[in-house]
Amino acid sequence: MKALCWDGVNRLSVRQVSDPRIENDQDMIVKVLSSTTCGSDLHLIGGYLPAMRAGDVIGHEFLGEVVETGPGVRGRRVGERVVVCSFIGCGRCWYCANDLWSLCDNANTNPGIGQLAFGYEPGAVFGYSHAMGGFKGAHAEYVRVPFADYGAFPVPDEVDDISATFASDAAPTGWMGAHLSGVRPGDVVAVWGCGAVGQMAARAAMLLGADQVISIDRIPERLAMTREHIGSETIDYTTTDVGAELRERTGGRGPDVCIEAVGMEAHTTGPQQWYDQAKHQLRLQTDRPSAVREAIYACRKGGSVFVLGVFGGVVDKFPLGALMNKGLTLRGAQMHGQRYIPMLLDRIAAGELSTRHLATHDMALDQAPKGYDLFKHKKDGCVRAVFHPA
Repeated sequence: MKALCWDGVNRLSVRQVSDPRIENDQDMIVKVLSSTTCGSDLHLIGGYLPAMRAGDVIGHEFLGEVVETGPGVRGRRVGERVVVCSFIGCGRCWYCANDLWSLCDNANTNPGIGQLAFGYEPGAVFGYSHAMGGFKGAHAEYVRVPFADYGAFPVPDEVDDISATFASDAAPTGWMGAHLSGVRPGDVVAVWGCGAVGQMAARAAMLLGADQVISIDRIPERLAMTREHIGSETIDYTTTDVGAELRERTGGRGPDVCIEAVGMEAHTTGPQQWYDQAKHQLRLQTDRPSAVREAIYACRKGGSVFVLGVFGGVVDKFPLGALMNKGLTLRGAQMHGQRYIPMLLDRIAAGELSTRHLATHDMALDQAPKGYDLFKHKKDGCVRAVFHPA
C-alpha cells in the first residue's frame, strides 16, 4: 500500500509499504478515507522527539471504513464509517477505567523508551515514534487499529468525512483543554494559538459557558478564521503587549483560565525568541516554552493554566515563582479522546461545533510531502491539509 514515511529530519516521501494485517483478536483493519496534518507531527518531522526510524509511517488523525475485524471485536462491523481516536486505549487498565485513556498501561509495546525520555511509561498513539508504541500511522491506505471496540466510533450520517476527521484528535484535544482546565459559566478564557486545536479549545470554552474568549496568534489568516468561524475575540501578539492587553480586556485581573495550544516550537517577539530558538536548535533545551510562560504571567491570581501543546522534555526560564505566588493551578495532558469523541460527533451533527473550515487544503495522499510543507511554513493560509488515499 501507499503511505507517507519519515525518511529523516525534514524529509518525507510517499512510498510502498507492507499492508497491515490482523495481529491480535481485538484488531481491525480500516481503509483510510481521510487523514490530516497536525502540529505535533512537525515535532517528529523536525527531529525534536526521540525514537523515530527511517521508513516510519506518520499521521494520527483520521477517518476510515472498517474492512476487516478480528475475532474478538464485538462492537464494530465491516462497512462502518468510523472516526479512530489518535491515542490507543485497552479499555481495561486502571487509567482507561478512569477515563485517562492517553495514559493506558497496556497499549504501548515499547514502554521502556518513554520511561527513559519522560520518567514514566507513556501511552500509545498512531504514527508517533517508537517511544509511543511504534504503530504505523494514518497517512496510508490502510491502518491496523488495536483494541478496536474502544478506539473507533461510528460517524452519524449527517456528518461529512472531512468534518468527522477532526473528531479524531483536534476537536477532543481542544475540548479536553477547556473541560479539564475547569472552564465555568461566566469565565474569561484566553487561548494561545489559533491553529485547529486552539480554535477547538476556544469553541469548547464558549459551549461550556465562558462569557469571553480571547485567542492569541500572529498569523492573519488564522486570526481571521477564528473570529469568523469560532466567534472568539483575537489578539495579534506582534502588535501589542499581550499581558497588558488581557488585563485591559478583563477589568485588570487577567483571564480566569489560560489554555496553551502551541507546544514545543512556540514563537514570540523580542530577545526571548532568539534565546529560546538558539537553545532549542543547539539541543540545550528540548522545547520553546514562550507561550506557557506568557500564559502563567497573564493568568489572574488563583486561576488555571492548561498545557495542551505537545512538549518533549525540559525547558529553561520556567516561571515557577509566578505559578506558586499567584496560586495558579497548572495542568496538562495528552488527549483522552475516547472520553469525548461520541459527544463531539453528536455536536458536529447538531451544528453546535464546526470543524469543516479547518481543512484549508484538500489533497491526494501522493501530495502529502507538499501538504506538510504548506502546513509547516504556513504558506497559502494553510491551517490543515487533509489527505485522501483514493
